[in-house]
Amino acid sequence: MTAAPPVIDFHTHAYPDWLRARREKYLRRDATFGELFADPKARMATADELIAAMDADGVDLSVVMGIGWTDQGLAREVNDYVIESAMRYPGRLVGFAGVNPAWGADAAREAERCAAAGLRGVGEIHPDSQGFDLGDARTMAPLMDAARELRLVVTTHSSEPVGHAYPGKGRTRPESLWRFAQGFPDVSIVCAHWGGGLPFYALMPEVMDGIGSVYFDTAASPFLYDRRVFEVGVSLVGSSRILLGSDYPLLGARRLLRQVERASLPDADKDAIRGGAAARLLGLGSEVQGRVG
Repeated sequence: MTAAPPVIDFHTHAYPDWLRARREKYLRRDATFGELFADPKARMATADELIAAMDADGVDLSVVMGIGWTDQGLAREVNDYVIESAMRYPGRLVGFAGVNPAWGADAAREAERCAAAGLRGVGEIHPDSQGFDLGDARTMAPLMDAARELRLVVTTHSSEPVGHAYPGKGRTRPESLWRFAQGFPDVSIVCAHWGGGLPFYALMPEVMDGIGSVYFDTAASPFLYDRRVFEVGVSLVGSSRILLGSDYPLLGARRLLRQVERASLPDADKDAIRGGAAARLLGLGSEVQGRVG
């Protein structure tokens, strides 16, 4: 019997209970939080609830991301919660810092503080609600320089240029994502939600050449694309650059895992998507173990 590669959910969110309990107050304080959670039915979950969902769905490790906070004080408080949660659940949770590139040097300092406390990346940044242009190299440079120096992964929200509307959909589309990637080819960038369809443009040689350091997560995929997106995505950019992501608590990982299992792909590609690619990107070794099977 050999150990199967770990199952990694690369895109989840968890919030402190005090934030959920005083939700109405913070809707007015933070623009991104207000946009995503104005609907009282929008789900929030704690790190403990995330762990329980992981156990139920067969997930070994999850990346807990911030959102595109606009309020620096709130961002720091929730980042502290992510740090504490990752320390409570070593080998189960990896944390990313929520910052706003528009803060300039302050964004870099917060990323540095969080990295010193053990976080492995930055994101999920939300250019629209945070009020910055992802393609503006001067705005992005302080944060991206810190990410390069600290070897942090940077995850950005992404949106499709067509299709239905939903909370958080914006103008961070393939064109701006491509410009962003070209500006920082030596930083590992993850474009959430299949990069708003950016992989489909990889048939253009100049686009493929410009996304050499880019990965794509599958967060909320069943709400966006037909299940065949896994097969198409692998044919365009390869399984080594596709990261399973649920966007928990919006969705659980089980639904995504079923789609991967049913895809017409070789087992090696399925293993890469389920967690092999994420483990390599995050530099995970013996700290996370796959299931024996």
